[in-house]
Amino acid sequence: MMMQRSQMMNGVGIMDETHLKALNQTLVSFENIHHKYGKITSVEDISFQIQHGEIVSLLGPSGCGKTTMLRLAAGFETPSAGHITKNSIQISSPDDMLLPEHRNMGLVFQSYALFPHMTVEQNVAFGIKPDQHQEKAQKQRVADILNELDVLEYASCYPHELSGGQQQRVAVARAIAPSPDLILFDEPYSGLDSRLRERVRDRMLHILKSEKIAALIVTHDAEEAMFMSDKIIVLNDGRMMQQGRPIDLYCRPENAFVAEFFGEVNQIPATGTGDGKIKSIFGQFDAPSIEKDQNAVMILRYEGINVHTQSETAVKGEVMSTHLLGRYTLVHVEIRKPDSNIDLHLHARLPGLNFLHPGQDVFIEIDPSQAFIFPASM
Repeated sequence: MMMQRSQMMNGVGIMDETHLKALNQTLVSFENIHHKYGKITSVEDISFQIQHGEIVSLLGPSGCGKTTMLRLAAGFETPSAGHITKNSIQISSPDDMLLPEHRNMGLVFQSYALFPHMTVEQNVAFGIKPDQHQEKAQKQRVADILNELDVLEYASCYPHELSGGQQQRVAVARAIAPSPDLILFDEPYSGLDSRLRERVRDRMLHILKSEKIAALIVTHDAEEAMFMSDKIIVLNDGRMMQQGRPIDLYCRPENAFVAEFFGEVNQIPATGTGDGKIKSIFGQFDAPSIEKDQNAVMILRYEGINVHTQSETAVKGEVMSTHLLGRYTLVHVEIRKPDSNIDLHLHARLPGLNFLHPGQDVFIEIDPSQAFIFPASM
Protein backbone atom coordinates (compact mmCIF):
# COMPACT_ATOMS: atom_id res chain seq x y z
CA MET A 1 0.00 0.00 0.00
CA MET A 2 1.34 3.44 -0.97
CA MET A 3 2.39 5.64 1.91
CA GLN A 4 2.16 9.44 1.85
CA ARG A 5 4.90 11.23 3.74
CA SER A 6 4.85 14.75 5.05
CA GLN A 7 7.87 16.65 6.31
CA MET A 8 10.22 13.75 7.06
CA MET A 9 11.82 12.16 4.00
CA ASN A 10 13.45 8.79 4.67
CA GLY A 11 14.42 10.01 8.13
CA VAL A 12 15.98 13.24 6.83
CA GLY A 13 14.16 16.44 7.75
CA ILE A 14 13.44 19.41 5.51
CA MET A 15 16.03 21.45 7.39
CA ASP A 16 18.75 19.08 6.14
CA GLU A 17 18.07 19.96 2.48
CA THR A 18 20.20 23.10 2.60
CA HIS A 19 23.21 20.98 3.50
CA LEU A 20 22.36 18.41 0.83
CA LYS A 21 21.99 21.15 -1.79
CA ALA A 22 25.58 22.20 -1.20
CA LEU A 23 26.77 18.62 -1.64
CA ASN A 24 24.81 17.63 -4.73
CA GLN A 25 24.26 19.74 -7.84
CA THR A 26 21.38 17.56 -9.05
CA LEU A 27 18.13 18.96 -7.69
CA VAL A 28 15.53 16.53 -9.09
CA SER A 29 16.17 13.18 -10.76
CA PHE A 30 13.59 11.14 -12.68
CA GLU A 31 14.70 7.51 -12.91
CA ASN A 32 13.01 5.05 -15.31
CA ILE A 33 9.58 6.62 -14.83
CA HIS A 34 6.52 4.71 -16.04
CA HIS A 35 2.92 5.83 -15.61
CA LYS A 36 -0.48 4.42 -16.60
CA TYR A 37 -4.02 5.77 -16.61
CA GLY A 38 -5.87 2.50 -16.14
CA LYS A 39 -4.58 0.19 -18.87
CA ILE A 40 -3.28 3.07 -21.02
CA THR A 41 0.45 3.78 -20.77
CA SER A 42 1.03 7.54 -20.65
CA VAL A 43 4.76 7.59 -19.86
CA GLU A 44 7.30 4.86 -20.53
CA ASP A 45 10.85 4.61 -19.15
CA ILE A 46 11.77 8.29 -18.92
CA SER A 47 14.93 9.39 -17.12
CA PHE A 48 16.49 12.84 -16.80
CA GLN A 49 17.83 15.27 -14.19
CA ILE A 50 17.26 18.91 -13.31
CA GLN A 51 20.23 20.73 -11.82
CA HIS A 52 19.97 23.55 -9.27
CA GLY A 53 18.99 26.74 -11.10
CA GLU A 54 18.51 24.91 -14.42
CA ILE A 55 15.53 25.58 -16.69
CA VAL A 56 14.27 22.43 -18.41
CA SER A 57 11.43 22.19 -20.94
CA LEU A 58 9.27 19.17 -21.69
CA LEU A 59 8.49 19.59 -25.38
CA GLY A 60 6.14 17.60 -27.56
CA PRO A 61 2.69 17.38 -29.18
CA SER A 62 -0.58 17.02 -27.31
CA GLY A 63 -0.89 13.66 -25.59
CA CYS A 64 2.86 12.95 -25.53
CA GLY A 65 3.08 12.66 -21.72
CA LYS A 66 4.61 16.02 -20.82
CA THR A 67 1.79 17.16 -18.50
CA THR A 68 1.80 13.74 -16.83
CA MET A 69 5.53 14.20 -16.10
CA LEU A 70 4.79 17.62 -14.58
CA ARG A 71 2.05 16.13 -12.38
CA LEU A 72 4.42 13.34 -11.31
CA ALA A 73 7.00 15.94 -10.31
CA ALA A 74 4.37 17.87 -8.31
CA GLY A 75 3.17 14.76 -6.51
CA PHE A 76 -0.32 14.80 -8.07
CA GLU A 77 0.28 11.45 -9.79
CA THR A 78 2.02 8.27 -8.64
CA PRO A 79 4.52 6.50 -10.93
CA SER A 80 3.67 2.93 -11.93
CA ALA A 81 7.40 2.16 -11.85
CA GLY A 82 10.61 4.08 -11.27
CA HIS A 83 11.21 6.84 -8.74
CA ILE A 84 11.80 10.57 -8.37
CA THR A 85 14.39 12.02 -6.00
CA LYS A 86 14.97 15.58 -4.82
CA ASN A 87 18.39 16.41 -3.42
CA SER A 88 19.08 12.64 -3.50
CA ILE A 89 16.04 11.91 -1.29
CA GLN A 90 13.21 9.85 -2.74
CA ILE A 91 9.95 11.80 -3.02
CA SER A 92 7.94 9.58 -5.41
CA SER A 93 7.75 5.86 -6.04
CA PRO A 94 4.92 3.35 -6.56
CA ASP A 95 4.84 2.69 -2.79
CA ASP A 96 5.90 5.94 -1.15
CA MET A 97 4.91 9.55 -1.91
CA LEU A 98 5.87 12.85 -0.32
CA LEU A 99 2.84 15.16 -0.18
CA PRO A 100 2.83 17.98 -2.79
CA GLU A 101 2.79 20.73 -0.16
CA HIS A 102 6.06 19.48 1.34
CA ARG A 103 8.10 19.35 -1.89
CA ASN A 104 9.09 23.05 -1.86
CA MET A 105 7.95 23.44 -5.48
CA GLY A 106 5.94 26.26 -7.03
CA LEU A 107 3.28 25.62 -9.67
CA VAL A 108 1.92 27.93 -12.37
CA PHE A 109 -1.22 26.59 -14.06
CA GLN A 110 -2.56 27.46 -17.52
CA SER A 111 -5.63 28.94 -15.81
CA TYR A 112 -3.43 30.93 -13.34
CA ALA A 113 -5.64 29.68 -10.41
CA LEU A 114 -5.49 32.96 -8.49
CA PHE A 115 -7.70 33.35 -5.43
CA PRO A 116 -10.57 35.61 -6.60
CA HIS A 117 -11.34 36.95 -3.11
CA MET A 118 -7.74 38.11 -2.51
CA THR A 119 -5.94 41.14 -3.87
CA VAL A 120 -2.83 40.76 -6.00
CA GLU A 121 -0.65 41.49 -2.96
CA GLN A 122 -2.50 38.93 -0.85
CA ASN A 123 -2.27 36.30 -3.59
CA VAL A 124 1.49 36.70 -3.86
CA ALA A 125 2.00 36.76 -0.09
CA PHE A 126 -0.14 33.65 0.41
CA GLY A 127 2.64 31.12 -0.20
CA ILE A 128 5.20 32.79 2.05
CA LYS A 129 5.41 31.00 5.37
CA PRO A 130 5.04 33.27 8.42
CA ASP A 131 8.44 32.25 9.75
CA GLN A 132 10.22 32.93 6.42
CA HIS A 133 10.11 36.71 6.75
CA GLN A 134 9.08 39.32 9.31
CA GLU A 135 5.88 41.11 8.25
CA LYS A 136 7.76 44.17 6.98
CA ALA A 137 10.27 42.03 5.10
CA GLN A 138 7.44 39.95 3.66
CA LYS A 139 5.69 43.03 2.28
CA GLN A 140 8.98 44.18 0.77
CA ARG A 141 9.55 40.75 -0.78
CA VAL A 142 6.09 40.86 -2.40
CA ALA A 143 6.61 44.43 -3.62
CA ASP A 144 10.02 43.60 -5.13
CA ILE A 145 8.67 40.64 -7.10
CA LEU A 146 5.59 42.52 -8.31
CA ASN A 147 7.85 45.36 -9.40
CA GLU A 148 10.16 42.95 -11.21
CA LEU A 149 7.19 41.59 -13.15
CA ASP A 150 5.70 45.06 -13.85
CA VAL A 151 2.51 44.54 -11.86
CA LEU A 152 3.28 46.46 -8.66
CA GLU A 153 0.70 49.14 -9.57
CA TYR A 154 -2.02 46.45 -9.39
CA ALA A 155 -1.12 45.28 -5.86
CA SER A 156 -4.50 46.32 -4.42
CA CYS A 157 -6.55 45.02 -7.39
CA TYR A 158 -8.47 41.75 -7.53
CA PRO A 159 -7.81 39.12 -10.25
CA HIS A 160 -11.01 39.90 -12.19
CA GLU A 161 -9.80 43.48 -12.62
CA LEU A 162 -6.66 42.35 -14.47
CA SER A 163 -6.00 41.33 -18.05
CA GLY A 164 -4.91 37.79 -18.88
CA GLY A 165 -1.28 38.85 -19.19
CA GLN A 166 -1.37 40.64 -15.85
CA GLN A 167 -2.96 37.62 -14.15
CA GLN A 168 -0.28 35.40 -15.63
CA ARG A 169 2.48 37.59 -14.19
CA VAL A 170 0.79 37.60 -10.78
CA ALA A 171 0.64 33.78 -10.90
CA VAL A 172 4.37 33.71 -11.64
CA ALA A 173 5.02 36.17 -8.79
CA ARG A 174 3.04 33.99 -6.37
CA ALA A 175 5.08 30.92 -7.36
CA ILE A 176 8.40 32.75 -6.99
CA ALA A 177 7.67 34.58 -3.71
CA PRO A 178 8.40 31.64 -1.32
CA SER A 179 11.77 31.03 -3.08
CA PRO A 180 11.06 27.39 -4.01
CA ASP A 181 13.79 25.08 -5.29
CA LEU A 182 11.76 24.36 -8.44
CA ILE A 183 8.81 25.95 -10.23
CA LEU A 184 6.58 23.83 -12.48
CA PHE A 185 4.99 25.68 -15.43
CA ASP A 186 2.09 24.13 -17.36
CA GLU A 187 1.89 25.82 -20.80
CA PRO A 188 2.42 29.20 -19.09
CA TYR A 189 1.95 31.41 -22.16
CA SER A 190 -0.85 29.58 -24.00
CA GLY A 191 -3.45 32.28 -23.28
CA LEU A 192 -1.32 35.26 -24.32
CA ASP A 193 -1.00 36.95 -27.70
CA SER A 194 2.36 36.61 -29.45
CA ARG A 195 3.79 40.05 -28.57
CA LEU A 196 2.76 39.85 -24.92
CA ARG A 197 4.07 36.27 -24.77
CA GLU A 198 7.53 37.43 -25.83
CA ARG A 199 7.64 40.19 -23.20
CA VAL A 200 6.37 38.00 -20.37
CA ARG A 201 8.66 35.06 -21.05
CA ASP A 202 11.67 37.38 -21.36
CA ARG A 203 10.88 38.92 -17.97
CA MET A 204 10.19 35.51 -16.44
CA LEU A 205 13.50 34.12 -17.69
CA HIS A 206 15.32 37.09 -16.18
CA ILE A 207 13.72 36.69 -12.75
CA LEU A 208 14.22 32.90 -12.67
CA LYS A 209 17.92 33.34 -13.37
CA SER A 210 18.33 36.24 -10.94
CA GLU A 211 16.56 34.26 -8.19
CA LYS A 212 18.52 31.09 -9.12
CA ILE A 213 15.30 29.05 -9.19
CA ALA A 214 15.09 25.90 -11.30
CA ALA A 215 12.08 25.41 -13.56
CA LEU A 216 10.35 22.58 -15.40
CA ILE A 217 8.23 23.95 -18.25
CA VAL A 218 5.61 22.09 -20.29
CA THR A 219 5.24 23.44 -23.83
CA HIS A 220 4.42 22.37 -27.37
CA ASP A 221 6.21 25.41 -28.84
CA ALA A 222 9.76 24.58 -29.98
CA GLU A 223 10.79 28.25 -30.25
CA GLU A 224 9.60 28.91 -26.72
CA ALA A 225 11.51 25.89 -25.43
CA MET A 226 14.70 27.02 -27.18
CA PHE A 227 14.38 30.56 -25.79
CA MET A 228 13.70 29.54 -22.20
CA SER A 229 15.67 26.35 -21.68
CA ASP A 230 19.08 25.21 -20.61
CA LYS A 231 17.92 21.70 -21.53
CA ILE A 232 15.02 20.32 -23.55
CA ILE A 233 13.37 16.89 -23.21
CA VAL A 234 11.48 15.95 -26.41
CA LEU A 235 8.63 13.50 -25.85
CA ASN A 236 6.36 11.61 -28.24
CA ASP A 237 3.78 8.93 -27.41
CA GLY A 238 5.00 8.80 -23.82
CA ARG A 239 8.63 8.14 -24.74
CA MET A 240 11.72 10.30 -24.72
CA MET A 241 12.94 10.99 -28.25
CA GLN A 242 16.00 13.06 -27.30
CA GLN A 243 17.32 15.34 -24.57
CA GLY A 244 20.01 18.00 -24.66
CA ARG A 245 20.80 21.67 -25.05
CA PRO A 246 18.71 23.63 -27.56
CA ILE A 247 21.67 23.80 -29.97
CA ASP A 248 22.13 20.01 -29.77
CA LEU A 249 18.52 19.26 -30.65
CA TYR A 250 18.34 21.87 -33.40
CA CYS A 251 21.69 21.13 -35.06
CA ARG A 252 22.10 17.43 -34.20
CA PRO A 253 18.67 15.76 -34.10
CA GLU A 254 18.88 12.01 -33.50
CA ASN A 255 15.70 11.10 -35.40
CA ALA A 256 13.22 12.48 -37.91
CA PHE A 257 10.65 13.37 -35.26
CA VAL A 258 13.03 15.73 -33.46
CA ALA A 259 14.29 17.24 -36.72
CA GLU A 260 10.74 17.99 -37.86
CA PHE A 261 9.63 19.37 -34.48
CA PHE A 262 12.18 22.20 -34.51
CA GLY A 263 10.79 24.22 -37.40
CA GLU A 264 9.11 23.63 -40.74
CA VAL A 265 10.92 21.25 -43.06
CA ASN A 266 11.02 19.84 -46.57
CA GLN A 267 11.34 16.10 -47.13
CA ILE A 268 13.53 15.03 -50.04
CA PRO A 269 13.74 11.36 -51.09
CA ALA A 270 17.18 9.75 -51.26
CA THR A 271 18.79 6.32 -51.68
CA GLY A 272 21.83 4.70 -50.09
CA THR A 273 24.82 4.20 -52.40
CA GLY A 274 26.57 1.56 -50.30
CA ASP A 275 29.70 3.61 -49.62
CA GLY A 276 28.44 5.59 -46.63
CA LYS A 277 26.55 8.12 -48.74
CA ILE A 278 23.10 8.82 -50.15
CA LYS A 279 22.22 10.18 -53.56
CA SER A 280 19.46 12.74 -54.09
CA ILE A 281 18.42 15.35 -56.60
CA PHE A 282 20.88 17.72 -54.91
CA GLY A 283 23.81 15.30 -55.17
CA GLN A 284 25.51 12.97 -52.73
CA PHE A 285 25.80 13.43 -48.98
CA ASP A 286 27.45 11.53 -46.14
CA ALA A 287 25.08 9.07 -44.45
CA PRO A 288 27.05 6.22 -42.82
CA SER A 289 23.95 4.58 -41.33
CA ILE A 290 22.13 4.19 -44.68
CA GLU A 291 22.79 0.90 -46.49
CA LYS A 292 23.07 0.32 -50.25
CA ASP A 293 19.71 0.84 -52.04
CA GLN A 294 18.00 1.64 -48.74
CA ASN A 295 15.32 4.33 -49.06
CA ALA A 296 16.10 7.42 -47.02
CA VAL A 297 14.69 10.87 -46.47
CA MET A 298 16.66 14.10 -46.29
CA ILE A 299 14.92 16.53 -43.94
CA LEU A 300 15.79 20.07 -44.91
CA ARG A 301 14.74 23.18 -43.01
CA TYR A 302 13.07 26.00 -44.94
CA GLU A 303 16.01 28.29 -44.16
CA GLY A 304 18.40 25.62 -45.49
CA ILE A 305 17.38 26.35 -49.09
CA ASN A 306 19.05 29.12 -51.08
CA VAL A 307 17.33 30.44 -54.20
CA HIS A 308 19.35 32.20 -56.94
CA THR A 309 18.36 33.77 -60.24
CA GLN A 310 21.57 32.58 -61.92
CA SER A 311 23.80 29.55 -61.46
CA GLU A 312 25.70 27.06 -63.55
CA THR A 313 25.62 24.19 -61.06
CA ALA A 314 22.47 24.47 -58.92
CA VAL A 315 19.25 22.55 -59.54
CA LYS A 316 16.75 24.42 -61.71
CA GLY A 317 13.24 25.09 -60.45
CA GLU A 318 10.25 27.40 -60.89
CA VAL A 319 8.75 29.86 -58.41
CA MET A 320 5.12 28.97 -57.68
CA SER A 321 4.32 31.72 -55.15
CA THR A 322 5.92 34.15 -52.69
CA HIS A 323 4.61 35.43 -49.34
CA LEU A 324 6.17 38.37 -47.49
CA LEU A 325 5.97 37.61 -43.75
CA GLY A 326 7.80 40.61 -42.31
CA ARG A 327 11.34 39.60 -41.50
CA TYR A 328 11.44 36.99 -44.26
CA THR A 329 9.78 35.88 -47.48
CA LEU A 330 8.37 32.38 -47.86
CA VAL A 331 8.95 31.10 -51.40
CA HIS A 332 7.29 28.02 -52.89
CA VAL A 333 9.46 26.41 -55.57
CA GLU A 334 8.76 23.39 -57.74
CA ILE A 335 11.36 21.11 -59.31
CA ARG A 336 10.14 18.95 -62.20
CA LYS A 337 12.18 16.27 -63.92
CA PRO A 338 9.75 14.08 -65.88
CA ASP A 339 12.59 11.92 -67.25
CA SER A 340 13.45 10.73 -63.71
CA ASN A 341 9.93 10.83 -62.20
CA ILE A 342 10.87 13.72 -59.89
CA ASP A 343 8.30 16.35 -58.96
CA LEU A 344 9.27 18.19 -55.77
CA HIS A 345 7.45 21.09 -54.14
CA LEU A 346 9.82 22.88 -51.74
CA HIS A 347 9.51 25.81 -49.36
CA ALA A 348 12.35 28.27 -48.80
CA ARG A 349 12.54 30.97 -46.15
CA LEU A 350 14.59 33.87 -47.50
CA PRO A 351 15.58 36.89 -45.36
CA GLY A 352 13.83 40.22 -45.92
CA LEU A 353 11.88 41.41 -48.93
CA ASN A 354 12.35 39.29 -52.05
CA PHE A 355 11.49 40.24 -55.62
CA LEU A 356 11.00 36.75 -57.06
CA HIS A 357 7.69 36.26 -58.83
CA PRO A 358 5.50 33.28 -59.79
CA GLY A 359 6.60 31.55 -62.99
CA GLN A 360 10.20 32.75 -62.68
CA ASP A 361 13.00 30.24 -63.30
CA VAL A 362 15.39 29.98 -60.35
CA PHE A 363 18.30 27.83 -59.21
CA ILE A 364 18.23 26.00 -55.90
CA GLU A 365 21.11 25.09 -53.60
CA ILE A 366 20.92 23.60 -50.13
CA ASP A 367 22.90 24.14 -46.95
CA PRO A 368 24.19 20.68 -45.90
CA SER A 369 24.46 21.82 -42.26
CA GLN A 370 20.67 22.13 -42.16
CA ALA A 371 19.98 18.80 -43.87
CA PHE A 372 19.41 15.66 -41.76
CA ILE A 373 19.28 12.18 -43.23
CA PHE A 374 17.34 9.26 -41.77
CA PRO A 375 15.91 5.96 -43.02
CA ALA A 376 12.59 6.48 -44.77
CA SER A 377 9.50 5.49 -42.77
CA MET A 378 7.92 2.24 -43.87
